[in-house]
Amino acid sequence: MTQVWRDWGPVLVASAVALPLAGLVAVLLTRLRRRSGLPVRVAAWRSVAEIGMVAGTLPWIWMILTPRPAPRTLDPVPLRGLVDLLTGSPAVAVVQIGGNLLVFAALGFFAPIRFAALSRPAGPLRRTASGALRLLAVGAAGSVLVETLQYALDLGRVSAVDDVLVNGAGAMLAALAARRWWADGDPDRVAVPARPGDPERSSPRRSE
Repeated sequence: MTQVWRDWGPVLVASAVALPLAGLVAVLLTRLRRRSGLPVRVAAWRSVAEIGMVAGTLPWIWMILTPRPAPRTLDPVPLRGLVDLLTGSPAVAVVQIGGNLLVFAALGFFAPIRFAALSRPAGPLRRTASGALRLLAVGAAGSVLVETLQYALDLGRVSAVDDVLVNGAGAMLAALAARRWWADGDPDRVAVPARPGDPERSSPRRSE
């Protein structure tokens, strides 16, 4: 824990300070959308999802792209690094694997809430499977970009295939954790504003 604080203390402090600001921005976005005529539920979900994706991902990207005084390393062999971690210190394994699972977890959680296209059925796949696989791909793609930057910028870090696999898995697991908010109905289907003179129309609501 001491090592984590020593390495990432500034990032943790900055993230804690930024949380109230992120909440304020979400409130302001919700109010702006309400003024444009969106139902409060839709406006709030969209705003929270957008801010959540950004605020929950940027600190991890900051950590990953922080230079270290070491030579850059490339590890293209799948699962080799994971096996080494799992056969070593349990504490190190928890920190390393847990951290990699969380890198794109916020993106995986909030993206299918904000963007209904990410959870639409594809061919024979059900909506849950389609959404999970899409977020696996999104998380893996983001990880490939980050790992490429690490190596290209010579940041003194290990660019590993295992990181891509675990980052993608983290996004997928987070998407599945948010399933009740997207697989059974996306925020855009909460309400259909009625035209002047028409009775209010609404579409099926999600369960709380």
